[in-house]
Amino acid sequence: MKIGIVCYPTFGGSGVVATELGKALAKEGHQVHFITYTQPARLDFFNENVFYHEVSIPTYPLFQYAPYELALASKMVNVVRYEQLDLLHVHYAIPHASAAYMAKQILKTYGIHIPVVTTLHGTDITLVGKDASFEPVVTFSINQSDGVTAVSDDLKKSTYQQFEITREIEVIPNFIDLERFKKQKKEHFKMAIAPNNEKILIHTSNFRKVKRIEDVVKVFAEVHKQIPSKLLLVGDGPERAGIERMCRQLDIADAVRFLGKLDAVEEVLSVSDLFIMPSEKESFGLAALEAMACEIPVISSNAGGLPELNVNGVSGFLSPVGDIDDMVKNALFVLKDENLPTFKKQAKERAAEFDISTILPKYESYYQRIVEESKSANLLTISK
Repeated sequence: MKIGIVCYPTFGGSGVVATELGKALAKEGHQVHFITYTQPARLDFFNENVFYHEVSIPTYPLFQYAPYELALASKMVNVVRYEQLDLLHVHYAIPHASAAYMAKQILKTYGIHIPVVTTLHGTDITLVGKDASFEPVVTFSINQSDGVTAVSDDLKKSTYQQFEITREIEVIPNFIDLERFKKQKKEHFKMAIAPNNEKILIHTSNFRKVKRIEDVVKVFAEVHKQIPSKLLLVGDGPERAGIERMCRQLDIADAVRFLGKLDAVEEVLSVSDLFIMPSEKESFGLAALEAMACEIPVISSNAGGLPELNVNGVSGFLSPVGDIDDMVKNALFVLKDENLPTFKKQAKERAAEFDISTILPKYESYYQRIVEESKSANLLTISK
């Protein structure tokens, strides 16, 4: 099958999932065409079945803002026409689903019918999509998609609650490549971070308010009072400066390392003991899944789709959003020497349920179904 994938090419969850999905599809023999404004961050290998099409965005004095959606739709039209794609898979509703609808209508004038699958990832529904400026377009473009998937049951439920959606939404969860995300022998790095065998806590995110990184620091500050420990913060974003000040005010700056954006995050995860994800909203929790695959139990909030991933008392613990005391209590329990090995083992076993080898066939089956349904609907329309 020839598949076009449209996504944000950044380190965000939707871009990571889209890129890893495309790479896995290519390894299975599908021809995959990435369509975006720069090469995706995770598109870091060569494969004869992977193609990249850059969206060039023209700048004119007339436009205050570059018309990305129009440029994207035009690029989709060209790629579908000249590469003879079977399906377009767009990740994140805004603006990819609406651009795909425009491309689909243009392609009809060439006698080409292209089915479109839209995958909802979270903030495109729970945050951005709720904005009155976007809601009508989001609703319309989702309903006009030939297939719609969501990464968790919670996100599916939220989409139906917040929008007038008439399409059936298929839940296909996020996944992990266990060949990449697994515990590695990095003892030299662990000795550099924790020379006195301190416990290592870790958090990775894009440092936005919704991630509640202040809660991460508060939890660590209390844990640090009771057991020797270090905190690794991976990522960057608007909250970083404030978090650095907070660490100094709490007098824990010497125990906290800001590592910035890392490509090989699995290397840092391999030396860590506990992952903290206290998010206010989280459609799935891909970063937590990556941690669990590297044998790290998770202390998380019970927001969004996290309870579908992090099994309370098994792979870690769930707490109400903002309940610092409960998170501290759970963290201290997991970090006990007699408990930690069991939680590490159980976290890895839970992550294995989301191995890409299990999830990829779900996408392949869904693609085939949508393509066949779309062909049937198109033939029916022509016959009329």
